[in-house]
Amino acid sequence: MEILFSDFFQRALLGGLLIGLTAPLIGIFLVLRRLSMIGDTLAHVTIAGVALGFLINVYPLVVGLVFAVISSFAIEKLRRAYKGYAELSIAVIMSGGVAVASFLFTLGQGYNTDVTSYLFGSIYTLGRTDLYLVGGVTVVVLAVVVFFYKELFLLTFEEDAAAVSGLPVKLLNMLITVLAALVISTAIKIVGALLVSALLTIPVACSLFLAKSFRMSIVLSVVIAEIAVIVGLIVAGIWNFAPGATIVLLLILMLLLTLVACRGYTV
Repeated sequence: MEILFSDFFQRALLGGLLIGLTAPLIGIFLVLRRLSMIGDTLAHVTIAGVALGFLINVYPLVVGLVFAVISSFAIEKLRRAYKGYAELSIAVIMSGGVAVASFLFTLGQGYNTDVTSYLFGSIYTLGRTDLYLVGGVTVVVLAVVVFFYKELFLLTFEEDAAAVSGLPVKLLNMLITVLAALVISTAIKIVGALLVSALLTIPVACSLFLAKSFRMSIVLSVVIAEIAVIVGLIVAGIWNFAPGATIVLLLILMLLLTLVACRGYTV
């Protein structure tokens, strides 16, 4: 039990709580706009940036964040170019991200072990710099969602109506994608690139069954994510499990219980 009161666990808990707040907050806009897979895409691109950061000896998370933001612009450009095939942009950028990451791995084989921690998560190694970065992204995401809540709500459910009413639809679409890039790039050290999309989508999937309004869906998705983070970190810390995987497995369990309770499904 001593691990729960150690400095590194407290930093991990704080970082996890911040991501547990921002990931579903952005995830609900992505899920309702059928862009759930964008999380995996930007995570793979971020890994390419992290690999480059190790290669050129620059703070890897910042390089990964830059890669993710640039890719978010590319995704929006491709979405507009292929309006009837929006998911094509996600597939193209994901392929490019995996290719660049693989190429950079071959150039710097000595740091492959360090990159692995970003693939599967390494929340217990969070430092003060990591927390400052996650905290800064959290402030930005909260400020944008609160300030543009009505515009994002209309864009999510009626994009054509938003355009007719004079809203800058292209700018708002880009804003959501960039925010997703910021959240994902800072979350990969917490749950890992291979699992980060779970924090974006599974809490939202649970809340869509339970909530009776959009605002309630946001609240419930954040609450569910925070419960999974807190319980997952405590369980992983006490029994020496992988923290990122434990958090995601708890989210999946919560989704299954929600399905059984709300729809009477049999597991």
